[in-house]
Amino acid sequence: MNIPGSAIEVPAAWTAREMAGSSEWIIPISSCDIDELDAALECVKSRGFATPSFTRADFPLDRFAATLAEVLREVERGRGFVLIRGVPVERYSADDITMILWGIGTYLGEAAGQNRMGDVIGHVTDIGRNWAKDNHDRGYQTRSFLPFHCDKTDAVALLCLHPSKSGGSSCIASSVAIHNEILARRPDLLESLYRPFYVDLRGEEMEGEKPYNIQPVFTWYKQRLFTRYGRKYIKTGQRFDDAPRLSPDDIAVVDMVHDFAASDKFRLDMEFQCGDIQILNNHAILHSRTEYEDWPEPERKRHLLRLLLFTPGFADMPEHYRTIYETARDWRDNPRSAAAAAPIAAE
Repeated sequence: MNIPGSAIEVPAAWTAREMAGSSEWIIPISSCDIDELDAALECVKSRGFATPSFTRADFPLDRFAATLAEVLREVERGRGFVLIRGVPVERYSADDITMILWGIGTYLGEAAGQNRMGDVIGHVTDIGRNWAKDNHDRGYQTRSFLPFHCDKTDAVALLCLHPSKSGGSSCIASSVAIHNEILARRPDLLESLYRPFYVDLRGEEMEGEKPYNIQPVFTWYKQRLFTRYGRKYIKTGQRFDDAPRLSPDDIAVVDMVHDFAASDKFRLDMEFQCGDIQILNNHAILHSRTEYEDWPEPERKRHLLRLLLFTPGFADMPEHYRTIYETARDWRDNPRSAAAAAPIAAE
């Protein structure tokens, strides 16, 4: 088991105080950038393309392409997150803004399938589900608080179409800084996070696959920390008979990750505005969302578009990530219909 013996000193190992006093992570979009996006949008529309049928070559950008290259560098090798602010979403139709997000994504990486139905653009909005019940609903389909977690790809991009009436703050924390904190405070527990957990797939496994992934929370690979964390899915993974039982130390340290992420020391809160695009490195950043109150009018409901990406800087990855990534590509390339699944106990 390869565990660093000292704190990992990288730009992604930040604390909330360091980030809250800075606006360097916010990139305002300029009128020139918007003109380029409009021209690229017109280019793909004039050729009869629609999402997801076009590539980076079909969506030509100039100055903004250089900005996106810097965004990708910051996400992969820097602090691990960026907020692009000011896309005038009110100017565009639903199809047009989806094409713009897809076009931007082609400059950042390769899109992943987000579910077994093959969706590559997700809709993060309340559709009346109840995540606390014994079912397979997804938290992003509710107004509920979402515990800290990371998604199953290298990066996630969220474009805000409409913010909530109140609440719904986006909360992020550095998993690298949290790793360092556990190493300093409870090194006796850190080893547990490097051992494999049985992580519940919540009914999204393909036919013939096991209903769980086996993976650690932390992996130290070629001098980089890789994180895969979802406390809820680690705990519901215990419903499988072949999953080893979590020890008291396992439970304590899995809870510790969430508690540190939610603490004032590590948690950075941001309020989405219309036209914001938040881009996060899933290997270095944990994210959460507070519960929210929505607008009563359907057209004003909180609504984000989500893009999950494999980025070029993470082409070399730990072996146990490959099955997860292959599944996401399979979802994208060979979509299936939704399947019935067994109930899951709520956290």
